[in-house]
Amino acid sequence: MVNTYYAARRAQAMQKNAIAAEKNLEIGLQNTKLNQDRLIAERFMGAIGQLGHEKVETRTGAIYALERVAQDFPKEHWTIMEILTAFVRENAPIQHVKGEQQKPEYQAEVYSSRRRIEPRPTQPLDQNLHEELPKIRTDIQAALTVISRRNLLEDPKDQKLDLRNTDIRLADLLKANLQQADLRGADLSGADLRGADLSGADLSGAKLIRSILYETKLEKASLCRANLCWANLNRTNFTGANLRSANLSGASLRAANLQGANLYKANLQQATLKVANLSGAKLFLANLQGAKLGKANLQLTGLIGANLCGANLNGANLSGANLNAAKLHQTEVYFANLSEASLTEADLFQANLIGANLYRATFYQANLTQANLMGANFSETNLNDVKLEGTILTGAKNLELQQITDALGDRTTRLPDYIEAPTHWRQSS
Repeated sequence: MVNTYYAARRAQAMQKNAIAAEKNLEIGLQNTKLNQDRLIAERFMGAIGQLGHEKVETRTGAIYALERVAQDFPKEHWTIMEILTAFVRENAPIQHVKGEQQKPEYQAEVYSSRRRIEPRPTQPLDQNLHEELPKIRTDIQAALTVISRRNLLEDPKDQKLDLRNTDIRLADLLKANLQQADLRGADLSGADLRGADLSGADLSGAKLIRSILYETKLEKASLCRANLCWANLNRTNFTGANLRSANLSGASLRAANLQGANLYKANLQQATLKVANLSGAKLFLANLQGAKLGKANLQLTGLIGANLCGANLNGANLSGANLNAAKLHQTEVYFANLSEASLTEADLFQANLIGANLYRATFYQANLTQANLMGANFSETNLNDVKLEGTILTGAKNLELQQITDALGDRTTRLPDYIEAPTHWRQSS
C-alpha cells in the first residue's frame, strides 16, 4: 500500500511536470512568433521608410531588402509585390502632353490602276531613338527586376501585377516573368524583353516601339491598339493573341508563331513575316502593304479585304485561305500554294503568280488584269467572270477551254498554245 501510494504521487508529479513543459513550449512558440512578427514589422517598416529616401542608392537597397523579406516570409510575398508595383506606378507614370498629335510611323504607298507611283521619301521613325529615350532610373529598374524574378508559386490566384500607364522605356526585362500582368497603356519602347513570359498579359494600348521581344511568350496576350512599330518579334509566340488594330509597321516577325491570332485591322505595313506561322489567323481588313511573307504559313487564314499591295508572298502556303475582296496589286506570289483558296472579287492587277498552285481555287469576279500566271496550275480552278485582259497564261498547266470561256478576256490575253481564244474574245475591242 505504501509503495502504491508513492507510485501514484510520482505519476501525479510527472503529469504536472509534463503539463508545465507543454505550457512552457507553447509560451516559447508564442514568443518566437511574436519575435518573428516584430522582426518582419521592423524590416518591413524600415525598408518601406527608405523607399522615400532622397538618395537613389538607399531606395535601391530598400527594394532588395523587401525582396529578402518576401523570400524569408512567404506570407508577405504578395504584399511586397503590390508595394513594388505601386512604387513603379508612382515614380514612373506616363506623362501626357496636351495637344500631342501622333504622327504616322510610315506613309502608305499609293498604287494606280496602270502603274506604281513611288512614294515620297519619309522618315518612318528616328533612327537614333535609343539615344533620345531617357535612361530608366536605377531604383525603378531594381523594382522591375525584383518583380520579374519573384516566386510565382507564392502569387495568389486571380491576382495580377498592376503596372498600368507606367513609363518604363529601355527597361531591362530579359527573361522576365510577367504572366497575366496588367500593362495597359504602359510605355516599353526600346525595352529588352528577350525570352520574357508575358502570356495572358494585358498590353492594350501599350507602346513597344523598337522593343526587343525575341522568343518572347505572348500566348493569349491582349495587344489591342498596341504600338509595336519596328519591334524585333522574331520567333515570338503570339498563339491566340489579340492584336486587333495593333501597329506592327516595319516590325520583324521572322519565324513568329501567330497561329489563331486576331489581327483584325492590324497595320503590318512593310513588316517582315518570312517563314512565320499565320495559320488560322484573322487578318480581316489588315494592312500588309509591302510586307514580306516569303514561305509564310497562311493556311486557312482569313484575309477578307486585306491590303496586300506590293507584298511578297513567294512560296507562301495560302491553301484554303479566304482572300475575298483582298487587294493584291503588283503582289509577288511566285510558286505559292493557293489550292482551294477563295479569291472572290479579289484585285490582282499586275500580280505575279508564276508557277502558283491554283488547284480548286475560286477567282469568281476577280481582277487578274495584266497579271502574270505563267506556268500556274489551273486544275479545277473557278474563273467565272474573271477579268483576264492583258493577262499572261502561257505555259499554264491544266487550263481548259471551258474555264477560259467563262472568263472575261480579250485580244491582249496571252493563252497557252493549245487553247484558242473564244470567239467573243476575238470580237471584243
